[in-house]
Amino acid sequence: MKKESIAIDMDGVMADVETHFLNWYNKEYQDKLTHEDLKGKTEAKAFPVKGIIRKYANTPGFFGTVPVMDGAVEAVKKLQEKYDVYVVSAAMEFPKSLIEKRNWLQNHFPFIDWRNIVLCGNKHIIKTHYMIDDHPKNLDPFKGETLLYEAFHNLKVKNHSRAKNWDDVLHFFEID
Repeated sequence: MKKESIAIDMDGVMADVETHFLNWYNKEYQDKLTHEDLKGKTEAKAFPVKGIIRKYANTPGFFGTVPVMDGAVEAVKKLQEKYDVYVVSAAMEFPKSLIEKRNWLQNHFPFIDWRNIVLCGNKHIIKTHYMIDDHPKNLDPFKGETLLYEAFHNLKVKNHSRAKNWDDVLHFFEID
C-alpha cells in the first residue's frame, strides 16, 4: 500500500530561523531583542532595521548555520515511518542559499533522501497529501490538508490547523 505524503517547509519549521535572525541582529546591533518582541509582527516590521531579514537571508553562511528546531529531527524520523516525507523550500527567493540548504539538510537530516528535497520558487506546484509551513501564503492555495507551524508572523492566522511545536505536529498525525 502506498503511503500518504507530507511536504515540510524548512525555514521556520525544521530550521529555527527566528532564533537565528534574532542572534544575528542582536550581535550586529548590540541589542537584546527577544522572541516576545517579535510576536504578532509581520516579517517586514519585526526588526527595527528595515530590510534586515532580507539582508541576512542573502548573506553567505546564514542558512548553513541555522539551528535545528527543537524536536524536528526525531519527529521527522517518526513521520517517515508512516508517510513519504518531502522537504520543500522556496529557496529560489535566495539563490545563494541553495547549496547551504542542501548541506544543512545533509548535516542535520542525513536520513532524508536527496530525491525527497524540493528547492523551488513557488510551492503551489506541490501535490502532497499534507503540507506543514509557517507561511499562510504557501498553505492557502494548497489542495491537501494544511498545518500551520506557529511563528511570530502568523499568530493572527485562523484558517489552518496549527502546531506550536514538533510534539503538536506528531499529535496532529496521531504519532506517539
